[in-house]
Amino acid sequence: MKKMNYQNVRGTQDFLPEDEMVRREIKRTLEDTFIQYGCKPLETPILNYTELLASKYGGGAEIIEEMYTLTDRGGRDLALRYDLTIPFAKVVAMNPTIRMPFKRYEIGKVFRDGPIKTGRFREFTQCDVDIVGVDSQLAEAELMVMALDAFNKLDIKVTIQFNNRKLLSGMLEVFGVEPEKMNRVVLILDKLEKVGVEAVISELQEQALSTSAVQSIEAFLVDGLNGKLNYFEPYAAKNEQVKQGLDELKELVSYLIFFDVDQQCVFNPFLARGLEIYTGTIYEIFLSDQSIKSSIGSGGRYDNAIGGLLGTTKPFSTVGISFGLDVIFTALSLSKEKKVKKTDVDYYVISLNKKKEAFLVARYLRSQGYKVELELSDKKIGKALDKANKENINNVVIIGEEEVKHNQYRVKNMLTGEEQTIAYRYKIVGD
Repeated sequence: MKKMNYQNVRGTQDFLPEDEMVRREIKRTLEDTFIQYGCKPLETPILNYTELLASKYGGGAEIIEEMYTLTDRGGRDLALRYDLTIPFAKVVAMNPTIRMPFKRYEIGKVFRDGPIKTGRFREFTQCDVDIVGVDSQLAEAELMVMALDAFNKLDIKVTIQFNNRKLLSGMLEVFGVEPEKMNRVVLILDKLEKVGVEAVISELQEQALSTSAVQSIEAFLVDGLNGKLNYFEPYAAKNEQVKQGLDELKELVSYLIFFDVDQQCVFNPFLARGLEIYTGTIYEIFLSDQSIKSSIGSGGRYDNAIGGLLGTTKPFSTVGISFGLDVIFTALSLSKEKKVKKTDVDYYVISLNKKKEAFLVARYLRSQGYKVELELSDKKIGKALDKANKENINNVVIIGEEEVKHNQYRVKNMLTGEEQTIAYRYKIVGD
């Protein structure tokens, strides 16, 4: 029989125990933080109708192109979710009795047939929080502070860049960009930090914009004063979108200053977040040391999605944030200074030809709430202790003839080398 070469599907990967323990520690840290902020758990299906995910209130044309689609035996057009946002919006739309404001969190797998790069795969895990029913920028501020708290617990230094889609779209209107070209121009501007001004202008010229529009955008991009909110005051007097976006940003900044996080949050007037879903404040989270160039978290306000799914123009105030578990794991892996424990085991039980008695002690320790690994093989004591050292297991329980005879077991501390004897009554047949 020919040996099969079983390779993972490109863009997917296996995580062996040492890595998976780190990933689960990240997940627990994020989940604990979400719960601290009053978020309730929610789970949505991985498999959805294509029509739902491809709606105009979804991720936009670029993500739709990356969507994994399939057909079931009933001929229904289905797709794997590419994020957790639209399935969540569907839940709120279909459940009108949900009490507002509603905060949820969800951690789950999503799928995109897109480019692969550091920390980015085609099967990956998103960790999302969304708030429905809050008009105020306090919702955005809380999510940004929550993000900073979470990364502080992970010992990862980050910076949050923020902007407002109304402000950006309004500025483009002032510059003379036609409505039908607006989304494309926004997507091009979103590349600014990656490709630079010259490349952005070149691409804008290919969009058949007017010469005056391109010149105005270029002047805006190179103006050293555009990082201050007061720069936009004259434009706010000319355009309602600029005014609304500026007012929302001023409110947000007032919260960030009051909460003393404004030094970690930076206004970026060109941040666009290419997804068409966003209607107001947007933000992206970056590593302060730039060891990974792409964002490790992002989000923003998307007030039209829930109402759109219901077939109404009524806005539902909604703001969300998403963390990429895989890219956070990659960031920790790249840091040479990170020391993550390799095991969750409290006790490692070794039998010296006393397997039944060792099993009883392991079961007893588990009943006390400890995490216990029982050595099931006939591993020699030396090799067993070597395993404990390599896997950073601090406490080793040794059970042999003498221990059973005297109704006790030995606990060896692998850090100090100290041993202690603990009384234990073994179950003996015939007692």
